[in-house]
Amino acid sequence: MAKRRKIEDYDWRYSFLRNIVDWVIKLSYRKIEYVGMERIPNDGAVIYAPNHTGTLMDALVILAMDRKPKVFVARADIFKNPKLAKMLRFFKMMPIMRMRDGFDEVKKNNRTIEQATEVLKAKVPFCIFPEGTHQTKYSLQPISKGIFRIALQAQELMDDMPLYIVPVGIRYGSFWRYRASARVQIGKPMNVREFVSSYPDKTQPELMNIMRVALDGHMKNALLYIPNDENYDATYEICAAAANGQKGDRLLVDQNTVSRVLDLKKADPELAARLFALGNDASQMRRAERISLKSVAGKRSFVSQIFRLLLLLLLLPYTLSAALLYSPVNLLCHNIFKKFKDQAFRNSVRCVMNLVLWPLLMIVYAVVAYCCMPWQWALPLTLALLPAPFILHDAFKAVRIICSDHKLCRNNALKAKYEEIRKILFN
Repeated sequence: MAKRRKIEDYDWRYSFLRNIVDWVIKLSYRKIEYVGMERIPNDGAVIYAPNHTGTLMDALVILAMDRKPKVFVARADIFKNPKLAKMLRFFKMMPIMRMRDGFDEVKKNNRTIEQATEVLKAKVPFCIFPEGTHQTKYSLQPISKGIFRIALQAQELMDDMPLYIVPVGIRYGSFWRYRASARVQIGKPMNVREFVSSYPDKTQPELMNIMRVALDGHMKNALLYIPNDENYDATYEICAAAANGQKGDRLLVDQNTVSRVLDLKKADPELAARLFALGNDASQMRRAERISLKSVAGKRSFVSQIFRLLLLLLLLPYTLSAALLYSPVNLLCHNIFKKFKDQAFRNSVRCVMNLVLWPLLMIVYAVVAYCCMPWQWALPLTLALLPAPFILHDAFKAVRIICSDHKLCRNNALKAKYEEIRKILFN
């Protein structure tokens, strides 16, 4: 009887597909940046603990972080279909029960914990989203205890090999627009063995609570954390206004802005209330005019705008042709979008369609091209069409930003509110 392959074992089919998936993931973002990779420990096992904002895309950007295989956990209900469960296992995904599934179901996590321990002992990185569910906000939900239960049990069985929980902050330029930017920030690793030895008198539940507080702080330091309260939208609007004209790391700029806002809220509640009111008013006015936050945060010169416009005109024949040929994928994506109330799934759907459907369409177009024209023309035409989805989305974005910049330039009332926001923050 053949020995059943373990989820962490090498599979040449998985490795082959990884090359394609990683390539499509990196093309799914105009810019994808991995910061702090040197913090990832090399002397032991690693559990990645990212925030969860982008459904499937969160796992994929973590996967593309380096060439190492990684094992993920996902909510157990999607494993109920045997065929789907088999496919998910092939992609190195394991089920995990949540408290909402019921206490009896949560008991089944013991098998998942055992498998996770085997994965970690093999020094294969393990990834679990400690929030348990996603939200499209620059914030952080309460962290569940599942990650610590796995970490503590695994560390007990790993002899002298250290185990680290590595917080990861994922930030997207947009939660649902394709070809936005993505930033993956590696936070301060937590050495589980050292953590346990620091609290020898604590029970396991007490230890897990202490670890949860520590991980919560490390994760918030690795991402843009805005408290998810009644002032969330206003604070995010204030961040965009404050970023205008500032140089340096955008994450640090926004974190400093949030810190200023929270300090002001404590020191001068009345002035903070005025600031939040301005932020809310600006947000409502901007949304009504369909002005992008990129126009608020960015400062583009007149020369750069003219250059962008000329480039769009130069690429217009290609863009129109690409839009026509890409339309079957576009129509299918929009039909699928209607089935999801949560817009966070849009990028995941678009990514899968570009991974699966666009190559099939390209085969059809290539066959038509080779049948209708000499190969000397068909070959360059086919190669030119390959990046069509990505160039098309960039062109649409450029048009959208040009229009948005123009609207903001003409809206003196909105610009005045942003100027008043900056005065309160920096004066």
